[in-house]
Order: sequence, then C-alpha cells, then structure tokens
Amino acid sequence: MYLPRKIEKEALHLLKFFPVLGITGPRQVGKTTLVKQLQKQLQKESLYIDLESTEDAAIMEEAELFLKEQERKCIIIDEIQRKRSLFPLLRSLVDKNRKPGRFIILGSASPDLIRDSSESLAGRIAYLNLMPFNYSEVKDIKTLNGHWLNGGFPDPFLADEKYFINKWYENFIKTYIERDLPLLGLQTDPVKLEKIIRMAASLHGQILNYSTIAKLVDFSVPSVKKIINFLEHAYILTALPPYFVNTKKRLVKSPKVYIRDSGILHYLSNVNNMQKLAGNAILGVSWEGYVIEQIRNSLDSQFRLSYYRTQDQSEIDLIIEKGAEVISCIEIKYSSNPTLTKGNQLALKTIGCKRNYIITPDSKDYPINSFVRVCSLPEYLVKYLPY
Repeated sequence: MYLPRKIEKEALHLLKFFPVLGITGPRQVGKTTLVKQLQKQLQKESLYIDLESTEDAAIMEEAELFLKEQERKCIIIDEIQRKRSLFPLLRSLVDKNRKPGRFIILGSASPDLIRDSSESLAGRIAYLNLMPFNYSEVKDIKTLNGHWLNGGFPDPFLADEKYFINKWYENFIKTYIERDLPLLGLQTDPVKLEKIIRMAASLHGQILNYSTIAKLVDFSVPSVKKIINFLEHAYILTALPPYFVNTKKRLVKSPKVYIRDSGILHYLSNVNNMQKLAGNAILGVSWEGYVIEQIRNSLDSQFRLSYYRTQDQSEIDLIIEKGAEVISCIEIKYSSNPTLTKGNQLALKTIGCKRNYIITPDSKDYPINSFVRVCSLPEYLVKYLPY
C-alpha cells in the first residue's frame, strides 16, 4: 500500500534543476518506497542501487567505471552513508556533465552527519528530508489519536497488532544502537547509549541538562553532548533552541529535548494504548512534542522554531520565525477548555506577535481575544500554518 508523501512533487520538481537530489531521513521511514514511486514518473531511464545489498555493493567496487557506463540514466543510490568515498566521484562526474536529474542519493542521517556530501556536492545537490508520516498525509485513514499513539513510521502506523508494534520499535532501537550509529561514526558503549536514549524519553519536553545525564550514565559532559548531537542528526530526537529577545528578563538559555516520533516516545515510556497514555505523567508533554513535530514537518526550511521561557516562568511552547520576523507564537495544551496563564500572557506581551494560537486536540476554532485564537491541531495545519 503506497501512501503519497508531501515531498513527492517537490522531489520531481528539483530533479528538473539539480544534478543530484539527496533524500535523507531515519531508517524505515519509506525513502526506498518513495524513490521507487519517483522512478515511475521520471522522464528518463533509471537504475536503483542498494548499498546494503551484497550484490549491489560489489558492483560499486569499480564505481567510476560503472557509473560512466550508466551516464544516460538517473542513478539512485540507497544508504549512501555506507560508501562515503562516492561523494568526490559524484562531484567529478557531475562537473563533467552537469545535466539535471543524474543522481538521487538516499541516506539515513542528516547531511551534516554524512559530512562528505555537504563538502563535495555543494552547489550541485538539493536536499529533502523525509520523516515519518505527518498527520496531514494520513488524516483520511487513521484518527489523530491513532497517529499520535503509534507514531508515523509506516510499518507500526499501518499495523493494528500491539505485539507487532512493540516488537517493531524494540528492533528499531536495537538496530540503531548496535549498527546504524556505529556506522555513522559513534563508537560508544551500547548499554550506556540505550540509557541515554531512555533518559531523553524521560526528559521529553524538559530543559536539556547535559551534566545531569552525564552523572547518571557515568560519561563526561563532552561525550554526552556528542551522543545527543548524533541522536539529533540521526532523527531520533530534537533539541528545540530557546528564543532570544532584547529584554532585561533572565532568559532560559538551554534547549528543550524531544523524542521526534511519538511512537518511539510511547514505546520507551511503556505506553501502548490511549488509556495508558491518558493516565501517564507524560500525557501533556507527549502532546506538546507531537504538535511541534507535526508543525515542523509541515514547514519548509526557511522557518525557524524555538521556545521562550524566563526564570520567572513567562513562557510560550513554540515560536515560529521567518527571517527576522516572529510569524506566530503557539501555546500547546491538552485541554478542551484552554486558557492562557499569566506567564503565557506576559510572554506574548514581551514578544509582541499578533498571530498567536492555543492548539488542542479537538477544540472548536474561536478567538479568545483580538490576537489569540484557539483551534485543534487539524484545523491549524489546514487553515493557519504559515507559508
């Protein structure tokens, strides 16, 4: 079953201009499925190479000779991080024949982590990021609660069997720890690495304190920072930066940490149904992280996300900026009758944005004053998302 992805049309459009298209995202998110769908729509012959396949990897041992012979085709190279030495070769081949749509490369880490791509293909490559299903992509086949509970990775999202979903996430985390992160250059104790991942889940939606984590797992602070950085670039978690504004108030200057996919968060928190989630202490912060991730994956790269908090507890959960302008401020509440706290009101007054929202699971769409509107997440994604 193929579900259309939001980036599909943009990918086809970019292939008309750039010699190389890079599609990155976590493992098992559907990159291969997407690219095989793109193959059907390309206006030229294409060839798919999977570097996890022994046969395909052997073909690429003489990569230069092979790729020169396939010059007329669009060459798709999956799991490019397994052979980073290809990047200088791709640059050389592109510079000799700079036609658009020559290569599509797929990688299970951010371009910053696959370092050679950003260095060797600068000016020749366009990147797109494929993340787990956004709710707007699947709203017609599953409820909001179903998507929130099980996350957006295709296999667990489409499954109805709780045992399978739990096992899928168990093996997903195990594979990342034991194989994928070491392949990307993170050499560390897998037991301690799993502790850090589980600790990040317990800190979901809270201020990131490297020293606290370091003490609990008996690592140095620099080591913990390195691991958190790897996990962020491997799309497991995200560190939401603080928003800075010219004010005399003492601002919180550390990022907040979130597990990116709600299904991973709930697996790590031993939550496998809505009843357990409703009675769990993570309910509010789980909803907060879920909303932030749905918004993040619906915006393009020109927007910046942050949060605002001062030492006297003035705060806003999410700020969306474009250039030097604050586009909107968002407070996220798991409530059917939400209100702004005094701290929220002080923050909005300090920031001075006129387009502000309180996002809930299922509230009606209505204004509570001239510059703050309450709405559900589906309403926000359809009607109020900035473009």
